[in-house]
Amino acid sequence: MTTLLNTIEHAFAKKVCVAHHDRSDELLEILHEIQKEEGFLSDAALRTISKSLNLSRAEVHGVVSFYHDFKREKQAENVIKICRAEACQAVGVNELIRDAESYYGVKLDNGGDTVSLESIFCLGNCALGPAVLYNNNLYGRVSLSEIQNMIKFNKEVQGQ
Repeated sequence: MTTLLNTIEHAFAKKVCVAHHDRSDELLEILHEIQKEEGFLSDAALRTISKSLNLSRAEVHGVVSFYHDFKREKQAENVIKICRAEACQAVGVNELIRDAESYYGVKLDNGGDTVSLESIFCLGNCALGPAVLYNNNLYGRVSLSEIQNMIKFNKEVQGQ
């Protein structure tokens, strides 16, 4: 039996759109809410959003692709965003990146299953560099051992 893909709705995305009264001017809020719950924005979710808000898929995709925080694939369990701005470079962020890449066996901005290291530019914590964003918490004067402790603490809190 053939199924027309355009008719398949993503239940959670539909629920979020309805909660926002299917208003296209709330697209960013809808995208953030879905990504927060599911970890990424699937094709099915974007199709449902497009249909619910009466926007073209190209319009929705344009917004998603413009903002770096929107992810189209499942992300690593631990995403470490490392500030690469000049102030952090001046206090050793490149060494931190090198150490973290070596320890976790991943490259900056190339993902990983357990740990992903991502570039971010200026977290507004210039006086306390190198700065890192992890689980929406901002950390300053970060070293590799502190990243390890963040991840360890996160696992303990989640009961893993």
